[in-house]
Amino acid sequence: MNEVTNIMVVGIGGQGVMTAAEILADAALRLDHDVKKTEVAGMAQRGGVVTSQVRFGACVKSPVIIEGQADVLLSFEQAEALRWQHWLKADGVLLVNDNQLAPPVVNLGLFDYPENALAALHSGGRPMSAFNATAIALELGNVKLVNTVMLGAVAEALPFSAEHLLEGIVSRFRQSKPHLVALNERAFNLGRAASASQLARVS
Repeated sequence: MNEVTNIMVVGIGGQGVMTAAEILADAALRLDHDVKKTEVAGMAQRGGVVTSQVRFGACVKSPVIIEGQADVLLSFEQAEALRWQHWLKADGVLLVNDNQLAPPVVNLGLFDYPENALAALHSGGRPMSAFNATAIALELGNVKLVNTVMLGAVAEALPFSAEHLLEGIVSRFRQSKPHLVALNERAFNLGRAASASQLARVS
């Protein structure tokens, strides 16, 4: 990756998009990176589209990623991955929760949900991992674990260790909700394994 790492996190309100972006930014800060972050929540509380951009490195002058310059696109929903894929570099990594969650504009009939979104994404030729993070979270008993699963998925695409990122996640629970530490560790590791398996097939 470049001296400045650019990560876009996208999805639908309620999936934990902004929390995931905050954790990524905090992990970079703890390693003394200069960090900038911006987000667009829109109708997040009502299931609308949510995006966040995280940039970190030795010196980051702007929180905004230039179109076509994202190193990683971490998408919590497949149609949102399709919507934002053009923000990636030619060799950028695309990580997708293979899950369909239509925003209100689709449910209201204002827009159609794209057909064959994953097929369109695969045709882009970029390194891509698509797996059902929502199903993994549900198997673990809590759909809110989707963001931890997705953070596990992005771990190998970051310029710092997966263990450092995991520590940033579980440290949030040690004092207030220690019973959730092991569960989040498992979610993280399952997301990491699922993503690594998919990327290995591409390579």
